[in-house]
Amino acid sequence: MFVVAHQDDWQLFMGDVVAKQIAGGDSATFVYLTAGDDGRDSLYWQTRERAALQSTRLAIGVGAADSAAVRCSTMKVLEHSIRKCVIANTASYFLRLPDGKRNGAGFARYDFESLRRLRGEKITVITAVDSSATYRGWGDLLATVSVLIGSHSATTDLVVHTSDPSVAANPHDHFDHRMAGLLVDDLRKRQKWNTRYYVGYALATRAANRSTDQAREKTAIFLAYDKEMMRVNKTWSAYEEHPGFYSECMLRTYARKPRSSGSR
Repeated sequence: MFVVAHQDDWQLFMGDVVAKQIAGGDSATFVYLTAGDDGRDSLYWQTRERAALQSTRLAIGVGAADSAAVRCSTMKVLEHSIRKCVIANTASYFLRLPDGKRNGAGFARYDFESLRRLRGEKITVITAVDSSATYRGWGDLLATVSVLIGSHSATTDLVVHTSDPSVAANPHDHFDHRMAGLLVDDLRKRQKWNTRYYVGYALATRAANRSTDQAREKTAIFLAYDKEMMRVNKTWSAYEEHPGFYSECMLRTYARKPRSSGSR
C-alpha cells in the first residue's frame, strides 16, 4: 500500500521499491490524496492521473498480462465518491483533494483548502477539485483512507509506504507530502500496520545508495510519467524544469521503519 500526496511522489521517492514488489508477484495499491493540481484546471490534474497510471504500467511490465488494460470506475467509500483504476494486480485510488502548495496554504482556485489547513483545524471541510466528495474534518478523511487500506489488508504482510512525517528526518519537504505521512502516522496509532517512511525533497542531499540497475529502473518509471505529461503539453515536464534535482533523486531511496506505534 502506497499512500502519497501527488501523482509522481512514489516514482521519485520509492519507485525502485514499487518495482521490486511488483516484480516479486505482489499486488500494489496506490492512494493519491490530492489531485496534484498546482492550482490549475482539470486538464492538468487529469493528465497527472493518466501519467501516474503510465508509470504503474511500466512498473508492472508492459509485456505482462493485463498491463495494457486500464479499468476505471467510481466507487463509494463512507459516502465519498472516489475514482478507482485497476491495472493487472494494482489498484489506484484518486481522492482528488486540492493541492496545498509547498507551504500548505492552498490555492485561490480551490478556496485555499489544503490538507495542512484541514489537519490544523483552520478549515472544517475539504472538497475534491471536481466536487465529487466533501470530507468533514480530518477524522472523516482518516476514516475513509482507513477503509481503503483495510480493504487490502487481508494478508498479515501488508506494509504501508508513505512520506516521512518527521521534520528532523525529512526536512524542507512539501507540506502535502508531510500530511500524507502524518495521516498514516495518525492511523497506525489505531492499527497494527507495518509502515515505511520515505525521505522526500531532502533526498537529493543524501549520499547515492541505489545500484546502477535500481537507478535505471527508477528513472524509467519516472520518465514514463514525465513523457505522458509532455505528450499533452511539452512545458509540463517536471524533469526539464529541474533536471539536476530529479537526476539526483533517481540515485537515492531512503526509508525508515518507525520504532513503535505512535512514535516517529
